[in-house]
Amino acid sequence: MTQGDRAELDLTQALRDWAHALGFSQIGVADVDLSSAEAGLSAWLQAGFHGQMDYMARHGLKRARPAELVPGTVRVITARMDYLPRQTPAGWQAIEWQRLGQPARANVSLYARGRDYHKVLRARLQQLADRLAEAIGPLGHRVFCDSAPVLEVELAQRSGLGWRGKHTLTLSRDAGSTFFLGEIYVDAPLALSAPVEGHCGRCEACIQACPTGAIVAPYRLDARRCISYLTIEHDGPIPEVLRPQMGNRIYGCDDCQLVCPWNKFAEPSRLVDFDARAALADATLAELWGWDEARFLREMEGSPIRRIGFERWRRNLAVAMGNALAARAPGAQALAALLQAARPQASAMVAEHIDWALAQQAGA
Repeated sequence: MTQGDRAELDLTQALRDWAHALGFSQIGVADVDLSSAEAGLSAWLQAGFHGQMDYMARHGLKRARPAELVPGTVRVITARMDYLPRQTPAGWQAIEWQRLGQPARANVSLYARGRDYHKVLRARLQQLADRLAEAIGPLGHRVFCDSAPVLEVELAQRSGLGWRGKHTLTLSRDAGSTFFLGEIYVDAPLALSAPVEGHCGRCEACIQACPTGAIVAPYRLDARRCISYLTIEHDGPIPEVLRPQMGNRIYGCDDCQLVCPWNKFAEPSRLVDFDARAALADATLAELWGWDEARFLREMEGSPIRRIGFERWRRNLAVAMGNALAARAPGAQALAALLQAARPQASAMVAEHIDWALAQQAGA
């Protein structure tokens, strides 16, 4: 082993140590040649599967060309941060299925029950970049955390963090899929990590479990049908045909992860940031419907939920309440009364969802 090789190994280990100290569970380093992913990206965009997420198309193939997106980039550091709350018990998937089976309870995706991950990851990625710069000298870099057109799943696979599951999320043999990804584009020729091969085999549990059939083929997601997209990114009325399948999911959806056998290896976070906030712990639809906008903003301060705004929040709740009425959930009459009382003051969009919800009552 040459002195240069030894120094390269030392720097790689140092990067891992710094990342671990910052709360990351794994890091890797990828090359910037993603040309083999361009055809798939173009086909996905041309099919319109990105829905209203125009930012995905706006940058064209720059998403697959890191050196064009950030000139000077020669490597991409990828980082994994687990997000299951620290006290997550064994058998957590079964607990989540039970929550989904209680129509009058509000269900928020696991990743969104704590602090806004954008804030947590971005700050820690920047600290990691600063630490690297201290070690090697001036470093041209840019940090990304689900905030720009980055092919993060492709980069994660090429840098050894995991492979693309058939639900299109990154999967790890050691951690399932319950983690966030972040990237640092750098102009330093760091040692590359070995890529990972896929291990889904013949399993298609995620495809079969998707409530709305959004996984239209293995590794192919139509965001326009995805409950996560509909409750978070979609602006405007939710298509009526998809509302019954939303159940009590008011922000995001975890079904494709709950059925994935690899998530028996999911790791709880080491950070307090992702512990579930009290306001969302076992909350009922009626309790959350009782919030006015001021309380919504106060309770969701520092949460990723805050960014959807109060109107989409009410829209999502109205759909879930309609599904609770259809299921004749305990307290259904009280839910109907709450909806009726809110109808006169509601915006046009929310009012339409209230009307739909009330129409779901037996005999309506």
